[in-house]
Amino acid sequence: MRGLGDHLSIGERIAFHRRRRGYTQQVLAGLVGRSTDWLAKAESGRRKPPRIDMLTELARVLRVPLGELVGQPVLMEDDREQDDVPAVRDALMSPRRLSRLLFGPEAEAQLPSPGPTAELVEQTWDDYQSGRLGKVIAGLPGLLQTAQELEDRAARSAAERRDCWAVSARVHHLAATTLAKIGESDISWLAAERAMRAADESGDPLVLASAARSGTHALLANGRYDDAMELGNTASAWLSARVDETDPAALSLLGMIYLRAAIAAARHQDRATATSLLNRAEALADQLGSDENHWQTSFGPTNVLLHRLSAELDLDNISYVVEHGQIDVDHMPPERGVSHRIDHARALSLAGHGDSAFAELRTAEHASPQLVRNNPRVRDTLRDLIKQSPVAGSARSSELFMMAQRCRAVE
Repeated sequence: MRGLGDHLSIGERIAFHRRRRGYTQQVLAGLVGRSTDWLAKAESGRRKPPRIDMLTELARVLRVPLGELVGQPVLMEDDREQDDVPAVRDALMSPRRLSRLLFGPEAEAQLPSPGPTAELVEQTWDDYQSGRLGKVIAGLPGLLQTAQELEDRAARSAAERRDCWAVSARVHHLAATTLAKIGESDISWLAAERAMRAADESGDPLVLASAARSGTHALLANGRYDDAMELGNTASAWLSARVDETDPAALSLLGMIYLRAAIAAARHQDRATATSLLNRAEALADQLGSDENHWQTSFGPTNVLLHRLSAELDLDNISYVVEHGQIDVDHMPPERGVSHRIDHARALSLAGHGDSAFAELRTAEHASPQLVRNNPRVRDTLRDLIKQSPVAGSARSSELFMMAQRCRAVE
């Protein structure tokens, strides 16, 4: 649903859909268990935007997708609009995906082999970690079609069956993670479900552990924190019993499952569980000994620290993030480094350090324009910075206002 302009704030979107449903502020506030004053301040922007758990509840009551309240992204690459999400949706929802018996290929059809496709998938994962989201989205429709053909090949070739399903799992994992990153939460879940089904068919514990990460991404994007925690706990217990924990790849995958579950716990405001999971991940990172990138996890001591800061931000411990947020992320993949800078900028803006917050956003945008310009948290931060600096911020020639325009935070 893309009926509202990207320049609208979260509060304005809530007010629009409240009026559309015919609710007064008093009625909607009662439905979500809040005071009328709380809702009035949220709609007017006189308080920081509601946490994601409350936004999820508002979206449920207003009967709109969560992405409609936080603002759908518009993919940009080299200042040219490039939005291929509808093509990704078409590839995921093709009728051919419903039944192999009904829509099976002709006997003479030429089907791809898993080897070359696996190389292409890993190259596209590199694009994702480098923050080239437009390129990833543009390539996903073709990769998803190839994954379907690999599944057809798996039904024909017993020798290649495991490899075909494993590559399909990686494709759908990439789709789920990318779609969650840009706010397409509904089809992110569809891709994650396909990733885990394919991983099941592959029979490879590491493939399934990797695919489970996509499930946690999709559940987090949909505000289903209890479910994300359950998946993380189940996947970590299952993997621990089946792999050698001296294997760096297994350590990395298990550690990332702990980290994603920790973020789910933090967004659920469960500090004790979040802390426990972060500590488990930290122990694995210490065992690994350095920042690595097995299975595109970026797992290691630095990533644990970044997730700890992100969890504290979700737990509203703003002062902690401000005090400890100066982390060297230049050696990390851009996707990880930029995500941290966005979190740090948010904390700085909430603490009233506007200049430092803006400096972080500028550095992040230089590293990956697409990651910054498609992030709802960036839009909220820029709107707050404009309010904090009304004279300079409202001048259309100001650098702050120009960034806000690029990020669709203002008209």
